[in-house]
Amino acid sequence: MQTFEASCLDELADHVGKTLAISDWLTISQERIQQFAEVTGDLQWIHLDTERARRESPYGTTIAHGYLTLSLLPGLSQSCITVQGTRMAVNYGLNRVRFMAPVRVDARIRAHFTLQSYEVLPGGAQVIWQAQVEVEGSDKPACMAEMVSRRYV
Repeated sequence: MQTFEASCLDELADHVGKTLAISDWLTISQERIQQFAEVTGDLQWIHLDTERARRESPYGTTIAHGYLTLSLLPGLSQSCITVQGTRMAVNYGLNRVRFMAPVRVDARIRAHFTLQSYEVLPGGAQVIWQAQVEVEGSDKPACMAEMVSRRYV
């Protein structure tokens, strides 16, 4: 894990273009995949049916939903990035998301966060992070996403 802590919001402006943090590894269990499927209603067999996935899937096992991987990014970023002196942060959206490799059940993932931009707003700033989700042992990232957030002081 590589953490980053800014003493104030304005300090982020000095770090644009830099990879600032890497989260701890997180194991993606079948239970987590099942829970996500139930909450979202995405019950496709490739995520849930372990026997069929073993027989018919090109991955040989169940895989996590791409949106499950994406949904983990806020928590992964909060685990390794701290900005002191902000009273509130909100997810503002995503500019670009790509799912480039599967996350097989029981795989371990972690996210690398690069500060892409910093724009001053009244009372705060808009920050764009490039998040790259790494799968342990894979040459390709599972997901790349531009996360837009707004932080207020």
